[in-house]
Amino acid sequence: MSNEKGLQEENIRVGTKQTIRMVELGKATEVYIAEDADSRVTSKVILLCKSMDVKITYVDTMKNLGKACGIDVGAAMVAIVNE
Repeated sequence: MSNEKGLQEENIRVGTKQTIRMVELGKATEVYIAEDADSRVTSKVILLCKSMDVKITYVDTMKNLGKACGIDVGAAMVAIVNE
């Protein structure tokens, strides 16, 4: 992932529940989704992002997405929040 330092400096929300909440509230400007995350979870978020016109960026693994956010565990998705 080429934007590793950028995610740590952004106002982000990590995890499925927080990402969904931010998209539903209209606060998410972009959502990063790990390609190896469970499709039962990501498919709902992808549809929500498309209906709310939120940009989606895919990352190869949950581990890399978590690392880009500065956390020691994997992350299925992350929302960049405009607050």
